[in-house]
Amino acid sequence: MKYVKLSSFADVCLRVLMLLGSRRDDQITTRDIAEEIGVPYNHVAKAVLELRNRQAIEVTRGRYGGSQITSHGLQLAVGALLRELDTRDDVVDCVSESGVPCPLIGMCTLRSALRRAREAFYAELDTLRVEDLTGASSTRLLPFPIFR
Repeated sequence: MKYVKLSSFADVCLRVLMLLGSRRDDQITTRDIAEEIGVPYNHVAKAVLELRNRQAIEVTRGRYGGSQITSHGLQLAVGALLRELDTRDDVVDCVSESGVPCPLIGMCTLRSALRRAREAFYAELDTLRVEDLTGASSTRLLPFPIFR
């Protein structure tokens, strides 16, 4: 069965926010976040940097430092956040691995239909805030996304 997939980076960012949102009063180190969500440290570190730059989390350095979600981070619309984090132009590649464009690209209506479908997917998620995803059941370990 095929399904809509988030980019791996967007997935990791969302997992970081969900964990921090479920433990709002705690400062959690990047290493501990990586361990708790089952994602390699370097991927989590990149996500933490991005989320800090977006003011979704606060990061404190030092021995007793860590990351903590902000009120802004809790109020982020999930669809808007994922839309911004997913930098892919199209749902499908219309160019072969060798760089040759699809011969049907000039008359193709599939690309625009897939863009509309992706936007509908994000629009549905716009109704959710990060805060809505931070229930106790949302912190269970999920499989790490496969990079391609």
